[in-house]
Amino acid sequence: MNKNFKKIETKLIHSGEPEPRIGGAVTMPIFQSAMYETAGEGSYHDIKYIRLNNTPNQIALQEKLSALENAEAALVTSSGMAAITTSLLSFLSSGDHLLIQDTLYGGTHTFITHNIGQWGISYDFINGDDPDSWNDLLKPETKVIYMETMTNPLLQVADLETVVAFAKKHGLISIIDNTFASPINFRPAEWGFDLSCHSCTKYLNGHSDIVAGAVIGSANSIEKITHTLNHLGGTLDPHACFLLHRGVKTLAIRMERQNTNAMTIAVFLKNHPAVHHVNYPGLKNHPDHDRASKLFDGFSGMLSFELSGGLEASNRFIKKVKLPIVAPSLGGVETLVTLPAMTSHSGMSGEERLQLGITDSLIRLSVGIENVDDLMEDFEQALT
Repeated sequence: MNKNFKKIETKLIHSGEPEPRIGGAVTMPIFQSAMYETAGEGSYHDIKYIRLNNTPNQIALQEKLSALENAEAALVTSSGMAAITTSLLSFLSSGDHLLIQDTLYGGTHTFITHNIGQWGISYDFINGDDPDSWNDLLKPETKVIYMETMTNPLLQVADLETVVAFAKKHGLISIIDNTFASPINFRPAEWGFDLSCHSCTKYLNGHSDIVAGAVIGSANSIEKITHTLNHLGGTLDPHACFLLHRGVKTLAIRMERQNTNAMTIAVFLKNHPAVHHVNYPGLKNHPDHDRASKLFDGFSGMLSFELSGGLEASNRFIKKVKLPIVAPSLGGVETLVTLPAMTSHSGMSGEERLQLGITDSLIRLSVGIENVDDLMEDFEQALT
């Protein structure tokens, strides 16, 4: 179904759904078949086969995801890292150069610093708040500029409008990891980004029961990435497609609650005497608050903070909270708490983390959809 629904809440439910409905099924069935009858396909990439990302569950899900960000096409992958690495390797080859934000999800940072050089690709980290410095790092062989909507775990918001203008001026492919914001809060295609990547494990699915990824953007770019993924093999299986398809339908109501819960908790923590500092772009004292307010429809459910007592206090807080689950990852209906130095950014050295401002005592909180008063009461007892 390719109707032009106006509102994202309606797109979540109806975009990409088959028409007519398959056997009258209200929910998209699981097509648990690895291959399909040949029907005169003209090229290798058109053969109906799970690994080629073109079977019914994949197609329906990809149409829905592209509609959410008002983009032309989408591709689902086996993980968020599969989406990121395949996108980069589709537009970078030996001799090319990459400009990439200096504060990143740990897995992305490790891929850049430890793996991408094996293919003869060079890179430079850029400060998202200092566009004047980007020209000094630009090279004739620069092909891609890569950012995060909100950085993990410090919740910085780069000058994204200038990123797009810089990319267009210099003929670069602009890629942004939109996991933290989700399409409810930010739609990169509307602001001129060529591609957005998601770990669908997080907000898009929202139930902490699958690992999946997606790339969303122009039809030509997605076709190129699809061809690369078809050979690398990072494909999403039909059952995971089904779960993601089901989970994403409640994204709007989940994200609305997580936006409001996180804002309430950020204010609570900011005013608590045991808390030294809170990173949340919804707070007026956040250095990127004005920029985030212009770009985003909401500030997401992610925040991080430092306690006045350092690592000892952080460990004590982690042990004493009762409602949040101490676990890596984020974006689910349940509140999760973790120390990034021990989980998401443990692949980086301590020196690398400190250079970016990620201390061993930094606490990252993924706020769920529980009653916010219950959460704050729990935090109060853990902080006392």
